[in-house]
Amino acid sequence: MKRIATISLAAAALVVGSIGLYYGAPSLLQEPLLHLNRSLSGMEEKTTTAAMHTVHYLDSGAADEGVPLVLLHGIFAEKDHWVDFARPLTGQYRVIAPDFPGFGESTRLEGAPYDYAAHTARLGALLDALGIDKAHLAGNSMGGTIAALFAQQRPERVASVAFIGAPHGIRSPQPSTMDRLINTGHRPLVAHDARAFERMMGLVFEKRPFLPYPILHATEQAALRNAPSNAGLWDAQLKDRYLLEQRLRSGLPQPTLVLWGGSDRVFDRSGMEPLQKLLPQARLEVLTGIGHLPMMEAPAETAERYARFLRSLTQPGAAGLQD
Repeated sequence: MKRIATISLAAAALVVGSIGLYYGAPSLLQEPLLHLNRSLSGMEEKTTTAAMHTVHYLDSGAADEGVPLVLLHGIFAEKDHWVDFARPLTGQYRVIAPDFPGFGESTRLEGAPYDYAAHTARLGALLDALGIDKAHLAGNSMGGTIAALFAQQRPERVASVAFIGAPHGIRSPQPSTMDRLINTGHRPLVAHDARAFERMMGLVFEKRPFLPYPILHATEQAALRNAPSNAGLWDAQLKDRYLLEQRLRSGLPQPTLVLWGGSDRVFDRSGMEPLQKLLPQARLEVLTGIGHLPMMEAPAETAERYARFLRSLTQPGAAGLQD
């Protein structure tokens, strides 16, 4: 009995110690948790140099499909936001998710431009560095806009374009919650304190996914630490607030998928109307009950819709607005 009691006390101490580490020293668990989740999706972190930046990226390596998928995150986001979404795809495709220069773990250079012209050029440099001649580009928000701009500039290098969540740069007939905040002088995605970070999370998510505390804590701390620099990046992008709508007047030559969250408070779903007029051949789907980051809120469902689109590229398919 004494031995059993000793073992029970030891187990209890281990649990208490683990909980204490989880909440008391979350930074120690951040990398192990990220590594575990990446491993479950068959992805590995790597680095390269492109356009004078050190770029961190996740790569699943070679797969049966010859044309890789390149997943581009939005403003103030990062590569690991794609990991759960990538999980059903890495068995068939090579999947690459970079931290775009200026974001995540990639370098941000003092005085360097981080507008859409610079981002688009850097995407070409990154593909060159990775030895990728042609890719399927999928992006969320800012990442979707970069994908579309690059597809227009370098059509021979892009097999398809997918907006996984609303792209930045379309004027919605019905202003979104974020539009109203911007119009009153706010920067709703720049968090200077914990309360602002919580408001930002409520803005981008309709169904907030589970995020382990060490990951959530690190995300919040990075947002607060980078707030002054982020404000500059935000202002630079705001100058191109409706750039995509202007550029898409000449269309996109590639097959295009649009997955727009029906409950998106960042870019209202009414933005699908002008987007459909600009891209009449695109396949548009509403994600009912989903916010601005569908690859995090509903990764399996969103990945299946994307996989279905990719399969349709080798078959006759119908475009149009779907729910």
